Amino acid sequence: MSFIYLLFFHTQSHPSLSLSLSLSLRRAPLTPEEKRKKKKDLFFQYIFCHLKASAIFFIFSASTRKTKPTSDSRLRAPTLLSLLYCISRRKKMNREDEETPEPTKGGLITMPFIIANEAFEKVASYGLLPNMILYLMRDYHFGVAKGTNFIFFWSAATNFMPLPGAFIADSYLGRFLTIALGSISSLSGMTLLWLTAMIPRARPPPCDQSTSTCESTSTPQMILLISAFALISIGAGGIRPCSLAFGADQLDRKENPNNKRVLESYFNWYYASAFISVLVALTGIVYTQDHLGWKVGFGIPAILMFFSAFLFVLASPFYVKQKANRSLFTGLAQVIAVAYKNRKLDFPSQDLDGFRCYHQKKGSEFVLPTNKLRFLNKACVIKDPENDITPDGLASDPWSLCTVQQVEELKALIKVIPLWSTGIMLSINVSQTTFPLLQASSMDRHITSSFQIPAGSFGTFTIITLSIWVILYDRVVLPLASKVRGKPVRLGVKLRMGIGLLLSCMAMVVSAIVEHVRRKRALEEGLRENPRAVVGMSAMWLVPQYCLNGFAEAFTAIGQTEFYYSEFPRSMSSIAACLFGLGMAVANLLASAIVSAVDSLTSGTTRISWVSSNINEGRYDNYYWLLAIMSLLNVVYFLFCSWMYGPCTGSGMNVQEQGISSRKEPEVCKVERKLKDELDEREEGKKDPDLKK
Repeated sequence: MSFIYLLFFHTQSHPSLSLSLSLSLRRAPLTPEEKRKKKKDLFFQYIFCHLKASAIFFIFSASTRKTKPTSDSRLRAPTLLSLLYCISRRKKMNREDEETPEPTKGGLITMPFIIANEAFEKVASYGLLPNMILYLMRDYHFGVAKGTNFIFFWSAATNFMPLPGAFIADSYLGRFLTIALGSISSLSGMTLLWLTAMIPRARPPPCDQSTSTCESTSTPQMILLISAFALISIGAGGIRPCSLAFGADQLDRKENPNNKRVLESYFNWYYASAFISVLVALTGIVYTQDHLGWKVGFGIPAILMFFSAFLFVLASPFYVKQKANRSLFTGLAQVIAVAYKNRKLDFPSQDLDGFRCYHQKKGSEFVLPTNKLRFLNKACVIKDPENDITPDGLASDPWSLCTVQQVEELKALIKVIPLWSTGIMLSINVSQTTFPLLQASSMDRHITSSFQIPAGSFGTFTIITLSIWVILYDRVVLPLASKVRGKPVRLGVKLRMGIGLLLSCMAMVVSAIVEHVRRKRALEEGLRENPRAVVGMSAMWLVPQYCLNGFAEAFTAIGQTEFYYSEFPRSMSSIAACLFGLGMAVANLLASAIVSAVDSLTSGTTRISWVSSNINEGRYDNYYWLLAIMSLLNVVYFLFCSWMYGPCTGSGMNVQEQGISSRKEPEVCKVERKLKDELDEREEGKKDPDLKK
């Protein structure tokens, strides 16, 4: 208290110090908020300066004078000295402030937290999927068909939730809050799942081995299990669509000449971490579940998810947090609503005055709508310029008038839907994880006498094959082919998509042949009634089908994603990123429907279902043959859709960059150019005399 009182006393007793403080505030122009924030700091700085000057003066006077200084000189001299010292100190601080830029948020310091959040979430969620069918069958007494459908529904929800998650982030919450809430939701779901393994009463009691009867799952137990999976899916919907873009927000500096290189480096690290995370999940987590049980196997993902959420929230003060804005999904919905509302409206005449009736977004390449899907053009027709358009050129009501760009974005989306649907069959084939897992469990998985590959880890062959082929294709195959032909060689996106679909069909054929041989060997060894017995056949025979699936994904999945980005306007990048996940969600639902249909149609009082829980009695090979036939028909469907679509936009460019006018009549292009010139001159406050006439 005495120190505080001393400071207050010195401030009140020396008006020159108050003058110095006010002078310093005037010398550094600050906003009212900054003054309020820094006034307290300045006060203590100048008090310290005064005390320091006073001490120096008294020491100097004591060493040079034999007589005691008077009270008046003792008061005035340090005050004057402190005033001069404070002003000089303030000048120095001003120079330092000018030389040292104010620290900004974002940057590389945030990258470990964002990448760790995504990596831990992937390890936790992907590590649960491979062995889940075994947990449902052994601990919850699910049959193969019921357990497979349950996993398909969970996967569908996980792949679909990023769509509403992206919409909520863009329109309401922003990316940071969406990721944070998603992390908490995933942590809650994984904790509930871990509790189902820890609490015996959370799942049905073990089966009675003497009577071979199993008690079914009760309603509360089922609610707890479904709640765990639902929370995990909701969490994935918050993290996955926002994580990559949120990291780019931290590094995107338009004024930085190396901005593009920094972003490319970030994307490389991001995808590398995702790749490593999936590998760790399919090996380490699966191995833990096999050897240490479900309690530890589910506990580790829950702990990793805790670190994922904790590290992400910990760095909150350092993040650049973009505010939520209008979502692209809202714009597409507005086009449909306005086009329906204006369905009875006549189209403008095909002259210059008619073209002025379309509402254009300032700076957009889309000046006139195309004639394809012409009924949607009514959404951008201006009915009353005075009431429909605000003075700044925006629509007064977005649900009554849209821009040409919004209309063309919806048309681009509708145009790619047929080709998008051809990739669903590939996703159905790739999502067949439960049946290969049961096959691997019944086969010899030993690499050495003491080590065997976990049944759930065979999916790593797909990921490794995909990664190796992408590197070889980009670094070896294309350069070598270009060198041989003497000119750049590149496979088109539609050709790659078709090759991938054909390889997926071949993967199902190989799966059917291998399963036929495995089942025949099991019956020869008398293991018909013992599905958990190990057949004298190496599980490495399953590797070719996993590798073919990896090649199929490398061609079709990557080619399809590149196709979306090349065909869509740049403003639709988020839609392009979501379409593949949406295709996976639809594929999971259709795969569940196929399994249910096969189970109901092939089972009966005297017949055993193709997808029986007893893998040796079932006919999984026939199920694979069915998928192979469907895949072959899908290849034919793809060829038809590819022919109907026509040529693709040039690689690396999109519709917006190429310009829609290149596909229109010459006279229409002339009108567009005139209209563009007029709009540019209006912005500069000029008038075109030709257009006046």
